[in-house]
Formats: sequence, structure tokens, C-alpha cells
Amino acid sequence: MGRRFDHLGDVETFIAVVERGSLTAAAVALATTPSVISRAIARLEARLGAQLLRRTTRSLGLTDAGRLYLEQTRAALAQIDEVERSIQGEGGEVTGTVRISAPTTYGHYRLPAVLARFRQQYPAVRIELNITNRNVDLAAEGFDFAIRQGALKDSGMVARKLEDAAVCLVASPAYLARHGAPASVAELERHACLSFLLPSTGRAIAWQLREEGRDVDWTPESPLQVSDDVLGVLSLAEAGLGICQAYDFIVTERLQRGALVEVLPASRGRSRPFSLIHAGQRRLSAAGRAFASLLQNAQP
Repeated sequence: MGRRFDHLGDVETFIAVVERGSLTAAAVALATTPSVISRAIARLEARLGAQLLRRTTRSLGLTDAGRLYLEQTRAALAQIDEVERSIQGEGGEVTGTVRISAPTTYGHYRLPAVLARFRQQYPAVRIELNITNRNVDLAAEGFDFAIRQGALKDSGMVARKLEDAAVCLVASPAYLARHGAPASVAELERHACLSFLLPSTGRAIAWQLREEGRDVDWTPESPLQVSDDVLGVLSLAEAGLGICQAYDFIVTERLQRGALVEVLPASRGRSRPFSLIHAGQRRLSAAGRAFASLLQNAQP
């Protein structure tokens, strides 16, 4: 008796093509070639006796049959995934893989200590950490978790609050020796205030300040702007190129050794939230539950 489902690899390839939007992108994701991807789709369509994809030189779309097949096979594979995740860790060592996407701030300054403890407690779990300031698509890109800063808009996600991270203004001693320190928020207009451009909007992110007990959002305007990696403004500030706003957990050590000096300490008191998110419709594996628990308990 032959195997009934020896074509599941072709099914996963079909789903990857739809999610990535092209044969080439799917080939990159699956570490193969577009010709191999094309043959897999052809085999699947021959097996079903139906066309699943409409392909032109410029676009790729689903037929009605392809849309139905995508919906049902995704649901079936998700059910298999859920069963495996339920079984993982039952009565034995926690195993499996946890895929996490984190921004540079968390990836460099918060997660290393947590992951060191996690590796000690769960040595059989494989961790795949993606450090990027891009908001990844958890479902399409296969991530179990993402760490996000700010308010969350996607109602399809489950969010677990990690912390409200305090922010402050800093500059290098050399910059302050040349230009002096601002005595008020209004005096920031006279200074080189390093701005970071939000990837989602291309606009400078507002500094969150307090003045005379009031919350003040002040947007720096600078001829020197940083995009993609928010840690870039800190490097520029440390090099004496201006003032920046940063998280306390990033600059504490630099303040202690004198590489940076806090500016306008009376304006502090604001914070930005960080959350751990995962898809609401997807059940977490034992490894995922262990990671989420450890990360939440590790935060201040």
C-alpha cells in the first residue's frame, strides 16, 4: 500500500508560494530554486486535476480552486501543528524550536540575559532569534513571537505586557562642553537633537518629555537623521554629534562610566511600553510557553 500523503511537501511549497507572493521568493524561503518550486506546483495541480495558480510574467494569483485548497490545507496543517505542540513536553524534556523577532533595543540589551537563563533550563530547545526593527508578519514568516514597542493595533494578536521602559535625554561630555546644556524643553530648539525616523511612517519619532508636571511630545528637527536602527542615534550622541532620547536600560552603563551625561533630568518621567505578542489562533508549544513565562518573569 502506497503512502497517501507523500505530496505534503508540495502542499507546503504551494502555501509558501502564496504567502511569499512569487516562485522566486518562495525558493529563497525554502532554500531551493524557482524551477524546483515550479515542478512542485505542477505535480500538485496534476494530482488534483485543477489549476491552483494563475501565473503571468508580472503577477501570481489564486484560482477559485486554489483559494479553496489554500484555506483547507492551511487549516489541516495548523491542526497537525497544534497536536504536535500539545504533545511536546508531556512528561519529558521540553524540546522543539522557538522563533522570535525582536527590535534592536531588546535584541541587544534585554534578551541576551533571558536567553542565557532559558538555555540553561531548556537545553534541548532551539532558539531562532531575528533582530530587526521591521514589524514582521508572524503567520506568513513563521514566527512564534515578536516583541513590539508601543500601542498594538492588531486585534488578532495576543499581547503580554513586558514593561514600561523609562526614557531620558543624553549627550556626550564633549558635546555639552562645546554647546552647553539646555535648561528647558524650549532650549532644545537651539541644539543638535538627533532624530530617528519611524520605518512605518518615515517621520521623526516624537520625544516623550515632562515639563512642569505635564506630558509634552516634542519632535526633534535635525539635519542628521537615522533610520532603520534606532541604536544609531545613541552611537551618534556618544560621538558628540548631539542629544538623543534613549531607554534607561540602554544608557545606564554609559552614564555610569561617563561616556554620556543625562540632559534635562527634570523632563524625565515618561516611558514606552514593550509587549510580547503571538498569534491568537495558534496554540503555543511547551517550549513557547516556557519562553513566554521566563521572559515575563524576568522583566522589572
